[in-house]
Amino acid sequence: MSSSDLRRKLHSYIESGDKQLLNTLNETVETYMQQKELDQMIAEGEEDIKAGRTYGQDEVQQMILNWTKE
Repeated sequence: MSSSDLRRKLHSYIESGDKQLLNTLNETVETYMQQKELDQMIAEGEEDIKAGRTYGQDEVQQMILNWTKE
């Protein structure tokens, strides 16, 4: 099924759906989007590690102390 066909099908479900269907679709999409964002953050973190952009525990503790002083 093409993307445009799938969009039309989903729009049809949305237009004719009851409150329960709409709530379920909304929760599903929100969960998907949150997971997609988390996956991106993890990928960026892995890139940082590979590039050596990391901090040691002492450095992080000092950063926290500096933040709380401001």
